[in-house]
Amino acid sequence: MSANEAPAPLALTMGEPAGIGAEIALAAWRQREQVPDFFLIDDIGRLRALAGQLGWVVPFVAIDHPDQVSAWFMEAVPVLPCPLSAETVMGRPDPANAAAVIRSIEMAVALVREGAAGAVVTNPIQKSVLAAAGFRHPGHTEFLAELAGPGTDVVMMLACPGLRVVPVTVHLALADAIRALSTQAIVTAGKITAASLTGLFGIDRPRLAIAALNPHAGEQGRMGREEIEVIAPAVAALRDLGIDASGPLAADTLFHEAARSRSDAVLCMYHDQALIPLKTIDFAGGVNVTLGLPFIRTSPDHGTALDIAGSGRADPASLIAALTLADELARQRALRL
Repeated sequence: MSANEAPAPLALTMGEPAGIGAEIALAAWRQREQVPDFFLIDDIGRLRALAGQLGWVVPFVAIDHPDQVSAWFMEAVPVLPCPLSAETVMGRPDPANAAAVIRSIEMAVALVREGAAGAVVTNPIQKSVLAAAGFRHPGHTEFLAELAGPGTDVVMMLACPGLRVVPVTVHLALADAIRALSTQAIVTAGKITAASLTGLFGIDRPRLAIAALNPHAGEQGRMGREEIEVIAPAVAALRDLGIDASGPLAADTLFHEAARSRSDAVLCMYHDQALIPLKTIDFAGGVNVTLGLPFIRTSPDHGTALDIAGSGRADPASLIAALTLADELARQRALRL
């Protein structure tokens, strides 16, 4: 594949039918001159109804295979049908539709793995609704790791122009996150991040900044010993593996412009340590990237926004950024294969 050759179209999943996923997808298609080709795996009837509710003139075409997308994309939203079991009421999720939501993700992964689609882009899901229907995974990331196969270790990266962050611990209460933090978890996250920065982002010698946990990086143990006993050994282990890792670095001076220029990604010790700076820098345009999968997956960095679903007020910026980044990563991966 040449640098200018278009990869296969992107597979965009349904997400929570009662949320803003379809709305931002249609809004992204309305800017189709600025976004890469994608297709929705969704219920075409509910998409038509939503477009009518929004007062948007959006044509749709049902496709049988992603190879039909390029012929239709500029004229209509290509939809690979994935029927719902129950009628959608915006803002009111129905567990009866959970199976279709899950099936949409499975279809996207299968198409990417067979080369028919270039990447998986996931719309936000309502985890509580899926759990009520028997879905046993905490979220997309864990489910995608299972679909990828045994032994797949993954980490979550949040990215925007000028900053990439990887939380070592993710959706845990802060006290639990501190207890869960380990040298091995940091090393694993660092190895996956470095490999992905090379394989996906084209950075031959990635630089990792490793954040401290405590204020002032612990002040030599006076404000906590995690830097000495957990984080510093992880940094040393990463360096022994040939990875350019620095730290532990005090988090309060790690995210200003000059500091950001000195690394290609920052490993953070807990969720908000990573997401606060990213969302401060680019609240609307952050992208979630799952690293460690044998396929590319991105998603917008926000939830289902049930309170505004169907109102036409949802901002598609993060989804457009997720589609754009997925396309860039697919091109980069193809060049390196």
